[in-house]
Amino acid sequence: MSKLEDNSVSIYEALENIKTGRYVMPAFQRQFVWGMEQIEKLWDSILLDYPIATFLFWNVDDSNVTWDTYFCSFLHEVTFDSRKQADSVNYELTSIDVKNTNTAILDGQQRLTSLFLSLFGEAYIRPNYARKKTGSKHITKLLIELNKNKISVVEDEYNSKKFDIKFSEKVGRLSPTQFELKNILDEKFRDDTTRQQAIEDAITNVPADSKEYARNILEKLYKKVFVDKLVRYTEIKDMKQDDALEMFVRFNSGGKALRKSEITMSILEAYWPSAKTEFGRVLVDSYAQFGTDFIIRAALMLYGDVVKSSINKKIAENLKNDWTGFKNALKNTELLLGEMKIDVNRFSGSWNVLLPIIYYVYYNPEYGDNIKEVRAYLLRAIFFTYFQSGTTGKLQQIKSNINSFDYKITVEMLDQMNDLRVTEGKIEDVLNMEKGSRVAGEVLYYLNLDWTNRNFKYEQDHLHPDNRFSEAKPVSVSIEDWKNWRALRNRLPNLHLLEGRSNGSKSDIRLVDYYNDMNDEQKKSFYNQAMIPENISLEIESFDKFYNERKSILAVRIRNLLG
Repeated sequence: MSKLEDNSVSIYEALENIKTGRYVMPAFQRQFVWGMEQIEKLWDSILLDYPIATFLFWNVDDSNVTWDTYFCSFLHEVTFDSRKQADSVNYELTSIDVKNTNTAILDGQQRLTSLFLSLFGEAYIRPNYARKKTGSKHITKLLIELNKNKISVVEDEYNSKKFDIKFSEKVGRLSPTQFELKNILDEKFRDDTTRQQAIEDAITNVPADSKEYARNILEKLYKKVFVDKLVRYTEIKDMKQDDALEMFVRFNSGGKALRKSEITMSILEAYWPSAKTEFGRVLVDSYAQFGTDFIIRAALMLYGDVVKSSINKKIAENLKNDWTGFKNALKNTELLLGEMKIDVNRFSGSWNVLLPIIYYVYYNPEYGDNIKEVRAYLLRAIFFTYFQSGTTGKLQQIKSNINSFDYKITVEMLDQMNDLRVTEGKIEDVLNMEKGSRVAGEVLYYLNLDWTNRNFKYEQDHLHPDNRFSEAKPVSVSIEDWKNWRALRNRLPNLHLLEGRSNGSKSDIRLVDYYNDMNDEQKKSFYNQAMIPENISLEIESFDKFYNERKSILAVRIRNLLG
């Protein structure tokens, strides 16, 4: 049973413990994210006698950590970008010797890191003009203005600083009345016998009417750093790492909340410190735009319960120990899609649809034998918007169904699932999709895979041009029919896929004129690629017959794609 103890130390004592390695952070802590303003306001709060909240410490010893339990050292330097935000920096992983290290920080990392960087570390800033110059940065110092006449504070502004504390990179042109906060660590300020003289020397250039103000600031600064027990903490003893993880997640569910993916990644790194590095090696080339969430969800699909969406020690270790097998599943999925002339990078923003295929490929060495069935699953899921809602439950369901069919994806399996079964109603819904919709674009893409060039950009285009339906109706067409045709003009049977430059040149040309401008070879190709019904007039007067016959052709082609 874990025990809780409340205690407190001074800022200096806490920072000394960081410096000597007594305090560390668990490997599942996130990056340092505070910017300059947050650090400035932290010190402003300290000098205003505000509490800086309670910290949560985890007592570590031989009973609750092992040789492969990783921790992180605190940052000794930070670089801020031109927006004054900390560059994303991972803490350095380290194993610990419990003879020296006895405390891991569960809550308060940002505050303690900020204090440590302010007094013991170095800060740099990367200015605007140097954005593109790798490594170009200037040192910046945290200063407080001692001349109250130079301070312009908006008294009534909510959450504004009351002291003039700020970072400055103008280290060669400092005002003689500015004091660098870390100088309070000098022995002359810490020694009772020399402190008063040190303060007087520091305020030599301060005008007479600000001397008392400046003197009070430095005396308070000394007191806040060395005397007052401002770092109030609750220490948890006899707690195992899994429980520490749980507590970390709970503490980070409030305040500046972690995204779920950040928490999951932090937990994963606690059990596999090099996870992010290994992920980076996979998320390149075809998988470059997928992101770490994709890998985590795939790992849950393969080794855990995808509904719970939480990484535990067992799943993390399975992923780590089977990393080669996992990578092979991704590679083989890419190859399988390639056999269908489909690029895996097409799914970078909709990768849930790939997870059942990855699962099937991982558990079925003969994955290439079911290529038509896999395509049937993929296109049914896309055309019927299977993962539009209830994603994790559907993933778990299809995973269970694949298991029931000897780790295979089959048409019989798909037909047993209501959402993936092909019906006349679903085919009709697909055919009624309109120009600009994602499904219409996907259907056109897959219907035309045999002739499209992956290096070209294709667009959805009307066969009978849209603007023609805004003009006067043909004399031979009734008003009622014309209204109906206008309602149908944007639907799939009047759409085709056209290469971007060709679409620009076709513009609003009548279909019959567009066709008549072609040579014989182009006409034949057009009829084949656009799936135009034979022996049907391309005049607008025959739109009804053209539309319905082409709709029948598309329905047959779509059913064929869907197995």
